[in-house]
Amino acid sequence: MVAWLDMKDKRFVIQEHSTCGGPEGVHWDLMLEQDDILATFRLHEPPGQVLVHAVRAERIFDHPLRFLWYEGPVQNGTGRVRIVDRGTWRPARACDHLVFDGAILHGAFTLTGITETEWRLHRCGRTGRRGES
Repeated sequence: MVAWLDMKDKRFVIQEHSTCGGPEGVHWDLMLEQDDILATFRLHEPPGQVLVHAVRAERIFDHPLRFLWYEGPVQNGTGRVRIVDRGTWRPARACDHLVFDGAILHGAFTLTGITETEWRLHRCGRTGRRGES
């Protein structure tokens, strides 16, 4: 499980991962900086969908910090990644919310663990894309 103990802002990135299998092979990796790694959650829907409803997030293996900037081919030529959102995040002091400051994820969200690998990401309140109410 991921521990959200440090209250200072950390970096995050969302990468769209397109595989050679076509549209059904697309997923998005939400990577949250935690010390010297990126705790990674595979989103099975585009990140903008979390502004509408809860999105399934699968906890996968940690990634190195270099993935905060990486765009390009995936290892073994199985696809490509491109960055679709990035910014900072921090845990909210009074609750289980994460506060994101990105272009798509902006405001308070909850990342709820159902099992060790099965999570749900959803928006809290009315915050969403920058400029929306």
